[in-house]
Amino acid sequence: MTAVPPANPHTLLEDAQALFIGTLLVASGVVMFKTAGLLTGGTAGLTFLLHYLTQRPFGLLFVLANLPFFWLALRRMGGAFTLKTFVAIGLLAVMTEGAPQVLHFDVLHPLVAAILGGFTMGVGFLILFRHRASLGGFNVLALYLQDKLGWPAGKVLLAIDAAVLLSAFFAVPPERVAASLIGV
Repeated sequence: MTAVPPANPHTLLEDAQALFIGTLLVASGVVMFKTAGLLTGGTAGLTFLLHYLTQRPFGLLFVLANLPFFWLALRRMGGAFTLKTFVAIGLLAVMTEGAPQVLHFDVLHPLVAAILGGFTMGVGFLILFRHRASLGGFNVLALYLQDKLGWPAGKVLLAIDAAVLLSAFFAVPPERVAASLIGV
């Protein structure tokens, strides 16, 4: 049996394109969720919850929610990952705040927003992950807890997502929470 050769590293241009396109896709999904009054799990879900409760800008809240995780990202994933993640978080903040000027929906059914927005965000995340970047937050915490305590990252993320979505009942109508579950 022959060993699989390591993947070719991406060029700086390829990484830049991936950060832009991946973040653009996630931002498009966020706009769909925001338009329909939905939320998702993880740090983005927590940000939606804070946005709905305080009416503060989603982009600003997303950056602030991610700040505590940068130290873990640097320690757990290294400098290049942390820098790319920092750039992606900044791009997402700018894109989601600027989106209403270039992208809006007059009619967007919550179930369509959940399915299409969830799919769009998922593809965006895959692009970011493929280029060793993320949108930070609880994903980094889950990987850290897996390394330090042996807690399975998937189960940690599932618990966090469940807590965020249960908290949503205090901020959005139950039918929006149900539609949000489909998007997650």
